[in-house]
Amino acid sequence: MAATATSRPMDHLTETIAALDWAALAQSLDDLGYALTPEVLDGETCTKLAALYADDARFRSTVTMARHGFGKGEYRYFAYPLPNVVTALRTALYPPLARIANVWSDRLSLSDIWPESHTALLDRCHAFGQPRPTPLLLRYRAGDYNCLHQDLYGPIHFPLQAVVMLSPEDSFIGGALTLVENRPRLQSRVEVIPIRQGQIALIPVRDKPRLASTGWSKSAMRHGVSTVLSGERQTLGIIFHDAS
Repeated sequence: MAATATSRPMDHLTETIAALDWAALAQSLDDLGYALTPEVLDGETCTKLAALYADDARFRSTVTMARHGFGKGEYRYFAYPLPNVVTALRTALYPPLARIANVWSDRLSLSDIWPESHTALLDRCHAFGQPRPTPLLLRYRAGDYNCLHQDLYGPIHFPLQAVVMLSPEDSFIGGALTLVENRPRLQSRVEVIPIRQGQIALIPVRDKPRLASTGWSKSAMRHGVSTVLSGERQTLGIIFHDAS
């Protein structure tokens, strides 16, 4: 298992992420439609991140899901500058994910070539009128859920995103992170991702390549969260492109 990141310098977090078995993570994305890292953040760091939810100055927007038909519960988009640990996660996760994304582009004969650095991706987003940060904190209480959806936010949408579980396993019941793959001419496939505190789930944003008898084809992907039966569930969502 990779070393756990604590309240130490962010370069340690960068090293932890770089040392992950990215070949195995890429294979899991191919096989299951998602990949799950070992514990990357420790409990103290997760608790501190979750506590930021109460700090209004940290956020640019709050969304009440029931108001928009998205589900039930609430989430908040961070404003720039992002918290240091969020910036570190976004910056460190992006390069290996960009390599996977470029393999996907090649498999699907797409013209998308993703840059090596996250800064270059943000420059591209801003040039297309997408300047608003997209990392967010999500809070679910008893009865809350999130409908199946895709996090696009504009014409530039990087094909992978990350979900970090902040709550310990004994703090809520229900609230499963769920992934649905809509496969052409086949029944849809469902995966429930067994994510624990400090782990990162890597999932597609809109679609992924699927190997069929005639070669690579495209499967549409959506994700959501089942109903929380009791307690409180908090996660950090990391979308790598910015929003229009």
